Amino acid sequence: MTKLRTSRIKRLLQEGKYPSVIKTNLTDPRVTELAGVCGFDGMWLCNEHVPTDWTTLEHTIRAARLHDMDTLVRVSKGGYSDYVRPLEAGATGIIVPHVESAGEAEQIVSWTRFYPIGKRPLDGGCTDGLYCAIPQDEYLENSNTEKLVVLQIESPEGLAQVEKIAAVPGFDGFLFGPGDFSHRIGKAGQLTAPEVTAARQRVAKAARANGKFAMTSGLFAPFEQFVAEGINVFNLGSDVGGLREYFMARLATLGGHVATLPKNTSPYV
Repeated sequence: MTKLRTSRIKRLLQEGKYPSVIKTNLTDPRVTELAGVCGFDGMWLCNEHVPTDWTTLEHTIRAARLHDMDTLVRVSKGGYSDYVRPLEAGATGIIVPHVESAGEAEQIVSWTRFYPIGKRPLDGGCTDGLYCAIPQDEYLENSNTEKLVVLQIESPEGLAQVEKIAAVPGFDGFLFGPGDFSHRIGKAGQLTAPEVTAARQRVAKAARANGKFAMTSGLFAPFEQFVAEGINVFNLGSDVGGLREYFMARLATLGGHVATLPKNTSPYV
């Protein structure tokens, strides 16, 4: 029987668990499939800073579905087509960067939710509608309840409005962006600076007060501290970060072996 999938992240949250996410900048479907094999609950696919074409993105989303893994596509800041295209390609949800007002949040909800919540244009003949193979009312209901819309707060302007933004109905959670926030206050890269920590805590508090989840971009503070703040969705790193650490470790291993050779040893030429 043809059936639309439900969000694994949402299911786990309803069970009181902490969903795990990993970010991919490489957007190779095989990287995503490997993450699924390892047991991650979701993939954060970046289309804001990475020039991934739509066909590759669609294949990557499809690879995630093989392992019942959610995909959250961080979209380019733009219009409704930029936001709904990942959903129509089968993504579980989107992350909209640099949200700074309740009015903007309302516009995003209007663009990405179907009636009666929003005014999203309808076309069920794509992946998320299973190519018109299911009743349209089921498609609309699934899209409005199982597709995740995450808003990213990463500026002083967005933080100043976060309580009003959080009160907007129709989206699911916040992702705080410590990198851009620290940069905007003149402390680039200082992810645990007191001002950045206070901002992260304020975002999480606003989210939970309005029945929404709070997601962290990485484990740059103790896990127990994040949980105490109300954060309940955890991005654990990135493919490029993991590969860089592995490559550096491999080079260090070789360097260590070379250092133990007799001093009169030289490479064969």
